[in-house]
Amino acid sequence: MIFCVEDDNGIRDLMIYTLHAAGFEAKGFTCGDDLFDALLTEQPQLILLDIMLPGEDGLSILKKLRLQPVTKEIPIIMATARGTEYDKVIGLDLGADDYLAKPFGMMEMISRIKAVLRRTNPVETATYIKIGNLELNLETYVVIADGVRVPLTLKEYKLLRTFMENPRRVFTRDQLLEQVWGMDYVGETRTVDVHIGTLRTKLEECGNYIKTVRGVGYCMEEIK
Repeated sequence: MIFCVEDDNGIRDLMIYTLHAAGFEAKGFTCGDDLFDALLTEQPQLILLDIMLPGEDGLSILKKLRLQPVTKEIPIIMATARGTEYDKVIGLDLGADDYLAKPFGMMEMISRIKAVLRRTNPVETATYIKIGNLELNLETYVVIADGVRVPLTLKEYKLLRTFMENPRRVFTRDQLLEQVWGMDYVGETRTVDVHIGTLRTKLEECGNYIKTVRGVGYCMEEIK
């Protein structure tokens, strides 16, 4: 959800329309009072805040937002129509994440929003996968089954990771050969069966998560 604080109805409507077209949810407000009322019930991903507003100006609103614990981390992009650098500098000093100089293009607005969201909301990369009592650490290559660390060969680890990253997906033996051994591997599909048999044995009870799909190949059951 993006909050747009802009007193010009035409500009605000265009901003909301463009945000919706770009896949964002958005709400518009004409002044700081309406913004603070909305913040009592909803926290947006980002606020687009015009500096020139009726009543309380955008810089004052920005300062209040940064002083309140519940809003101090919300990314804020300031919009200014003034020709001097003063408002831009003050806004950034008060904690604005970026600014747009009016008149600005709608595509520029979307680009700035996406850039700020990338900076302020980095994608978290999972470090482990867990299915039932089986856990695989993607950074350390450690596998834990029923609370016990299980030593695996590299090929066994790659097989297990392939299954755990794709629960319920059925892999043929040829697909597993290509995925784990590589396209240049020359050998029989029986190799897959042997490695899966060893993997099941090492995982003990958790080895039962790897199911044989007769006439097709193997898959990992998704344990709730």
